[in-house]
Amino acid sequence: MLQENSIKLSSSLAVATRVRDYSQLMKFNLTFMVAFSSVVGFWLAAPRDEFSVLKVLLLFAAGILVTGAANAINQLLERDTDKLMARTSVRPLPTGRVSVPEAVVLASVASVGGILIMGFAFNWLSAGISALSLIMYAFVYTPWKKWNSFAVLVGAFPGALPPLIGWTAGSNAIDEGGISLFIIQFIWQFPHFWAIAWLGYKDYLKAGFRLLPASGEPTRLTALQATMWVLLLIPAGLAPYLLKICGPFYAGISVAAALFFLYRSILLLKKCDVPAARKLMFGSYIYLTVVQLAMLADKV
Repeated sequence: MLQENSIKLSSSLAVATRVRDYSQLMKFNLTFMVAFSSVVGFWLAAPRDEFSVLKVLLLFAAGILVTGAANAINQLLERDTDKLMARTSVRPLPTGRVSVPEAVVLASVASVGGILIMGFAFNWLSAGISALSLIMYAFVYTPWKKWNSFAVLVGAFPGALPPLIGWTAGSNAIDEGGISLFIIQFIWQFPHFWAIAWLGYKDYLKAGFRLLPASGEPTRLTALQATMWVLLLIPAGLAPYLLKICGPFYAGISVAAALFFLYRSILLLKKCDVPAARKLMFGSYIYLTVVQLAMLADKV
């Protein structure tokens, strides 16, 4: 009996470890945020009688699978450079906890499964955009990071597609509403990612990644450019209100959130140090979360 219990415990631990490794390979925390952006777009576009718990769960599942597949492919392609960086050296592929063939199978099944869910449960336009997002992130943005800092511009496109994917899932159309959501998240990418690149500059340098503008080093010019992009979020954030997608409550929250984000970027411009960059990074998460929750709360 004791031996049987020990075997069951060992099996349970092995399964839990494998789930944890797969979760890290697919970057589950980040993937969940991306899938949530799609749900926001779907909520704003779909008629109220088509918005159901089942639809939300299917959209979450598809978003997690497609985004997780893109992240897994990213780690497959960067497994050698990940060994060079302290932040990524403990990932499943560099440490050998997950083999390359295993990761390839996981990414393949997840990508095909996610795209098929989008196509059959929603429409093939949203499925096509999902496939485009995966291809751009995994096979264009990922190798571009070693060429020059335009990689951030390239990566901003797939990074901003999730709310548009959700919008097309709900409306089966690409129109001004979905584009306004895309633009908000597109602009947001620049200060968000430059703050991350500022914090991880030395690690990225070891791996040969070029992610900061100008000289490629964290400078006042980087902080200035981040601040200019944050300023653009003020008018961009008002677009859903002007298009009568969201109400005045959302408009006020979006402006207040953008001003908070602007304060964090000006702080980086003034201090040009790691603590200020960290505050800007967290400020970017706060901005996007608050704005998206306001969209959910104040749909017209």
